[in-house]
This record gives sequence, structure tokens and C-alpha cells, in this order.
Amino acid sequence: MWRDPVQHAQSIFGRFGHALSFVPPWAAALVILGAASAAALLLHAAIVAMLRRLFGRARPYLRTVLEQTKNPTRLALWLVAVAIALPATPLEPDTKATIVRFLVLATICLFGWIALTAAHIAANLYLLRFRIDVEDNLLARKHVTQVRVLLRALDTVIVLVTVGFGLMTFDAVRQYGVSLFASAGVAGVVFGLAAQPVLSNLIAGVQLAVTQPIRLEDAVTIQNQYGWVEEISATYVVLRLEDQRRMIVPLNFFIQQPFFNWTRQAAPTIGNIALYLDYAAPIDVIRSKAIDLVAQMNRDNARVTSVQVTNVSAETIEVHILVDSDSAATTGSVSVDLREKIIAFLQREHSEALPRRRNEIVDASLYKAGQPATAPGKAVER
Repeated sequence: MWRDPVQHAQSIFGRFGHALSFVPPWAAALVILGAASAAALLLHAAIVAMLRRLFGRARPYLRTVLEQTKNPTRLALWLVAVAIALPATPLEPDTKATIVRFLVLATICLFGWIALTAAHIAANLYLLRFRIDVEDNLLARKHVTQVRVLLRALDTVIVLVTVGFGLMTFDAVRQYGVSLFASAGVAGVVFGLAAQPVLSNLIAGVQLAVTQPIRLEDAVTIQNQYGWVEEISATYVVLRLEDQRRMIVPLNFFIQQPFFNWTRQAAPTIGNIALYLDYAAPIDVIRSKAIDLVAQMNRDNARVTSVQVTNVSAETIEVHILVDSDSAATTGSVSVDLREKIIAFLQREHSEALPRRRNEIVDASLYKAGQPATAPGKAVER
């Protein structure tokens, strides 16, 4: 006759506990719960080993899913085993109630962990069809950016909901859990005003994922810093600058402040080389030399798109050379090499183009009466 496996397991643990009646209650309870935990861990290890052998190397994604879900399933089996064995332990009712409350809290954390794992597996499964390491990756970068930003926002929501349910299991702090839900994810009693920047960046992340003013590997200029979007987290964006430094920018900056996006409508990335030269710099010669140097590099269709004087000051002119190619890595490498070669070319053949300060000798007799005079032969800087 078929028997309920839970009742059968409880009867086994009950007989085991009865056999340990000669030891102190706490020791018997420890042995019973330890045996249940060991049985759960051994069963889990056997199941995982069988699934690994079943999937083999022909299904790498299923093996990846198995590795990602291994820890949550182990915790689930352990909770089930402890819950089944707990009634057979010779403990006081108050002690059992405390353990039950701990199991409930662990179960809530388990559900949150499962939700996080499921969200990441679903995101990875969706992103399998998109590749960024191709020539035309505009659509791929769009989807990858949306999924990753929304995934981080979802992670934050799942964690907050899990913490809220966990707090509601304790009478002493139940009001904090209620406040956590009532305030749309933030308990004002606990976090107060400190949580406002986090929420603003979280909301900005959702807006950024939907409207997409930036995407991964976009070439942007922010506060006169040119770089590429390397990472978009739940609260900030990491820019990879031309000199390999990393610039951290809050997410709400891209919603509230203007910036340049050089690859908003096209997949190729653009490199920006800024040169500060003297007014005597031969712009036509620099333009021709830049085109020749990039052509000689012959890397991923790299090319010079423009050489222009974009600004002037009292002492120098600002020349910008724009370079693009089929990949961000190539663009950055070509930009760095071209900057070095152009500077070496100017030092070697057009030293008059380099920034400098001029001094001249002023004769005091040239000054009219009543004007500030300078002693004869004194150098005046200009």
C-alpha cells in the first residue's frame, strides 16, 4: 500500500529519536537534525551528479543553469529535511517555535534567491540571440542595455520585497516591513532621506532602459571627457576613457544633463583626439598626415572623418581629429597611436605648431608720457 513519503520520513525520524532517549534532549535533537541535513545534502549531491552526466558537454547552457540553481535547490532540500525531522526532536515547544520561525525566514529568503536566479537565467537565455562582437551591433547593444538595466532594477525590487516579508515575520519589527511596502520599496523609518538618491537613480535606470539615450559601448562626451560606456549598473554608469581610466557617473545625470553621444544612430564608434597647437600650425598638413597615418595602420576599416579647429584661446587653437572604425577597441587603439604619431610628426617637422610662450624686448622710449613704462631691454611676456 502506498504511503505518504513525508509521513514515512517522519516515522523514521521518530523511531530514531526514540532510540536516542537515553541522551540529553538537546543532543538528541542535534543528532536528528544533523542526520536530516546530511541526508538532504547527500540526496542533492546525487541528483546534481546525475543531471550533470545526463546533460553532458553537448548542452553547455543546461549545465550552466544547473550550476546557477545548485545552491538554491540545496537550501530548499535542507529546509524540507529539517522541517520533516523537527517534530521528532525532543525539544521544548518554545524552542521548536523559534526554529520554525527561523525556517519561515529562511524560506522567504529562499524564494527571493529563486526569483533572482530565475530572472538572471531568463535574461541570459534572452540575450543568447544577440552578439556585441560583430560589425553591426547596434540592435544587440540596444537589447543588452535594456535587459541589463531592467535586470538590476528588478534585482533591487526583489531584494526589497524579500526584506519586507522577512521583517513582517517578527512582531517587534513588523511595522518596518509594512512601511517598506507602503513607501513603494523604502522604509522611511530605516533609511530616511538617505534613500532618495538611490531611488532617483533607480527610476532613472528604468527610464534609461526604456528611452535609451545611451547603450553599452556608446561613444560619449561628458564634461569634456570622451569615453565609451563600459557598464550600466542600477545606480551609476562606468565610462572607459581614452587613457584607460574609468569615470563613474550617476544614472540620473543622463536624464537631467546634456551630453554628446557620438554613436546614437550608428554602430561604428568614434574616437576624438584633441590637440592644443600654436596659431602657426598648418591645419591642411595635419589633416593630410592624419589621413595617411590611419590608412597605413590598416585596422578594422579605421578612418579619419574630420580634422577641424573647434576652439581658440589667447595662446592656442584647439584641433579635434575624429576617427571611427568597426569596433570600440580598435577605435581606442587607433586614437592613441594617431595622437602619438601626430605629436611626433609636429615635433620633427613643424615645431612652430607646438604651443609656446613668446617674449620680446620692448624699448621704454616707445611708450608715451603718462603710460606705464618698461625699462629698456626688459623682456615682456605675451
